[in-house]
Amino acid sequence: MPPARKKNPDQDTAARTALLDAAQELMLEEGYAAVSTRKLAAKAGTNSALVYYYFGNMDDLFIALFRRGAERSYERQATALGSRQPLWGLWDITHDLTSTALIQEFQALANHRKAIRAEIAKFSRKFRRMQLDGIKQALAEYGVDSEQWPAVSVLILMSGISRFLLVEEEFGVTIGHAETVALVERHIRNLEGERDKALRKALLSR
Repeated sequence: MPPARKKNPDQDTAARTALLDAAQELMLEEGYAAVSTRKLAAKAGTNSALVYYYFGNMDDLFIALFRRGAERSYERQATALGSRQPLWGLWDITHDLTSTALIQEFQALANHRKAIRAEIAKFSRKFRRMQLDGIKQALAEYGVDSEQWPAVSVLILMSGISRFLLVEEEFGVTIGHAETVALVERHIRNLEGERDKALRKALLSR
């Protein structure tokens, strides 16, 4: 019989963190369908009963993992949008292969688990509001015509193009990618100058 569930499931412990890390690695290596209590325990080097002790069920574990990643990403994007090169920062973050791959796994998982879908929707709205505020402010400071280049459209174009290219790259399709990246980066460069490589490195290492 598994141990009683921990009263405060959000309490950070080495075992809980190890289970979340193991779940993330399995999702990236084998896909969300491969995540089971047995595999989690083996990868984390702990007892499978601890999954229920810390999370109650697999849905709650996936939600905890998603929240952890989303909160980190939110902080990273807030830093990017508050930097002296918000457009470069947002572009580099959305083109980060590791985070995008994990998001895709959660999106696939959401097709089968309503609780995950609801969590993604909640955080997506939160992200969109922050991103839009940041892009609006940046474009206004650069004197960009908001009728010709609505901030929300710029945001969707940047994030949509980046994610679409990454999806195609997963299948080895790269025709037109270099030209499209060059097009986006040319527009960003016209507004913000050359990319600050130190800022990019700092953002992607967070």
